[in-house]
Amino acid sequence: MNVGHILSVKGSEVYTLDAKATLAETVSVLAERRIGAIVLVDGRGGVAGIISERDIVRVLAKSGAEVLDKPVGEAMTVKVKTCGLETPIDDLLATMTKGRFRHLPVVENGRLVGLVSIGDIVKNKIEQAERDAEKMREYIAAG
Repeated sequence: MNVGHILSVKGSEVYTLDAKATLAETVSVLAERRIGAIVLVDGRGGVAGIISERDIVRVLAKSGAEVLDKPVGEAMTVKVKTCGLETPIDDLLATMTKGRFRHLPVVENGRLVGLVSIGDIVKNKIEQAERDAEKMREYIAAG
């Protein structure tokens, strides 16, 4: 199973913003869309950065509410780990666990094509376990 499979099930829509958007605008989009992270894109459709709810909480704690008027580009993570459509799910899980982040942009040919969350991976793992259990039940019943 790979990242492409997850995106084929959940879809590849990604909410993005330009790095010039303010943190207040970013917070508004996160709340409105009920999402945990937003990918910031460059003019070519590539990943310029990512910002999560956790990133915003940290910058607010450090700098106060006035930071909400600053461009999101000042608070985003710029060294973004990404994956491709062919990345195996177990590799993706290891990368996210090691890096302690919950969202990973999916990039193909330098362009953003999707976003995978830890919730997507957990859902996939549960579905796989259920399929395996059903196969085992069928095997036992046929025996």
